[in-house]
Amino acid sequence: MQRRTAEAAAAEPAWPDDAVEVGRIVDAYGIKGWIKVQAYSDDPQALFASRRWFIAPSEEGVVTPVTRAAAPSLLRVTEARAHAGSVVAGVKEISDRSGAEALRGCRVFLSRASFPTPQPDEYYWQDLIGLAVVNRQGVSLGTVVDLLETGAHDVLRVAEKGAAEERLIPFVAAYVDAVDLVERRIDVDWGLDF
Repeated sequence: MQRRTAEAAAAEPAWPDDAVEVGRIVDAYGIKGWIKVQAYSDDPQALFASRRWFIAPSEEGVVTPVTRAAAPSLLRVTEARAHAGSVVAGVKEISDRSGAEALRGCRVFLSRASFPTPQPDEYYWQDLIGLAVVNRQGVSLGTVVDLLETGAHDVLRVAEKGAAEERLIPFVAAYVDAVDLVERRIDVDWGLDF
């Protein structure tokens, strides 16, 4: 990996306000500087659609050879493809295996604006987290704090602020009446005793 100059760092685009973490660099791939990324989604179309990946070192406490000063904050992707359950990519900033290995553990972010537009009745988990959940009787059940992937379908984790208990509501048409991203609300057929 080449040392960045102050001029090169100043020329990099600003970190996007709508950045979403989409994966992690897990290893080098080959000898020509390609990287291997473990995507957080089963369908990493956002990684394939974007040619600008923003990266940051791993969280504190995780040891990697990269510090924020040494890592480029932007990788310009020349080619990306699926490979054995991960994504491999060539980037302009890295030209050899040791440079790619130095990025191991870095987190990969994309601008939310670069995500493919979802089909009607499809939602990104990121868009659902924080939405209020209200049942047919108009009673608030809490907000979506996370989602679980079960294989058969996704499940909303819903909790009221400060409560230790949570409700697990299948994110399927049988229980979800409507999702309104503008009003930040999900209407469900779910009783208080469930």
